[in-house]
Amino acid sequence: MAVTRMGLLRTPYMMASFRRNLITSNSTQMAIKNVVVIGGGLMGSGIAQVAAQNGQNVTIVDLDQKVLDKAKNSINISLQRIAKKLFKDDSVKAEKFLSDSMAHVTLSTNPEQAVNQSDLVVEAIVEKLNIKQKLFQTLDAVAPTHTVFASNTSSLPIGEIAQSTNRKDRFVGLHFFNPVPVMKLLEVIRIPETSDDTYNLVMEWGKSIGKQTVTCKDTPGFIVNRLLVPYMMEAVRLLERGDATARDIDTAMKLGAGYPMGPFELLDYVGLDTSKFIIEGWAEKFPENPLFKPVPTLNRLVEEGKLGMKTGEGFYKYQKK
Repeated sequence: MAVTRMGLLRTPYMMASFRRNLITSNSTQMAIKNVVVIGGGLMGSGIAQVAAQNGQNVTIVDLDQKVLDKAKNSINISLQRIAKKLFKDDSVKAEKFLSDSMAHVTLSTNPEQAVNQSDLVVEAIVEKLNIKQKLFQTLDAVAPTHTVFASNTSSLPIGEIAQSTNRKDRFVGLHFFNPVPVMKLLEVIRIPETSDDTYNLVMEWGKSIGKQTVTCKDTPGFIVNRLLVPYMMEAVRLLERGDATARDIDTAMKLGAGYPMGPFELLDYVGLDTSKFIIEGWAEKFPENPLFKPVPTLNRLVEEGKLGMKTGEGFYKYQKK
C-alpha cells in the first residue's frame, strides 16, 4: 500500500531543491546507470520517471504492451508538467529536459532480456508472495552477478521474497510512496544478509534521485504502514462501537492532528481491499498481536464490492468520473 496524502510524510515541493536533484555526480550515480523496473503500473512508472529524469537508463518491463504504452505516456505528461514549472521562461530548456529524460526510457515485455545489463532491478508488481518469488528466481539466473534486486512491496517480508534467490546479500526493500515523483520519502529495508556495500549503494542511489531515505528492519509494514494501518483499523473499531461517526473521526484527525486526510478518507483512497489484504496477512503471521486483528466492517464492505474511491463507494460515496 502506497500512502499518498499524509501531511507528516510530505515535504514542500520546492523548485530549487528539485533542480539540485536533476544534477547528480556522486559515485553511486556512476555505479547505478541501468535500472530495470518490473511492473508498468502507477508505482512502476513513477519509479522509472524519477530515475530517468536524473539521467539513468531505465527499462520498464511488463507483459502487457498496452500497460507499457500507457506508462510511457503518463511519464511524458508528468515530465511536461515538471518542465513547465522548472523552465517556464525558457521553452528550449524545457523541451531539452523532456526529450533527454524520455530518451532514457525503454520498454520491454521480456524481463529476462531486460536485466542483462542491469545494475538495479526494482520489482513493483502484484502483492502476491509466490508471484514475486517466481519472478526473482527467474531473474536471478540471468542477471549479472553485481545486480542488486529490490522489491517495492509494502506488506510482504523482504526476507521471504529474497529466499528465492542466491543473492540475499544484494537484496533490499525499496518502498516508494505514491505519487513517486512528488513524495519525498523512500524506506530502505535491510534484511540480515544485506551487505554493507549493497545497503550503502541503495541509500546513496535513493538520495541521488531526490528522495529522503530512512532505514528499517524487515518488520511488518516497515515504518509508515506499521503505524498507519493499525491506526486506520482502530478508527474503524471506533465506528463499530458507535463512539463517533466516520465524518467526525475524520474531522477530528484533520483538525486535531493536522492530517490532510482522515482515516476513513485515506482508507477509501488507498482501497478497502488493499487494506484488508494487508491486515489479514499480518494477522495470519502474528495472531497474538491485537493491533492486527481483522475488522468486521471492513470485511463486509469488501464483500459488498465497496472498495472506496475506485468503485464509487466505500465508507463514503463518490461521483464516478
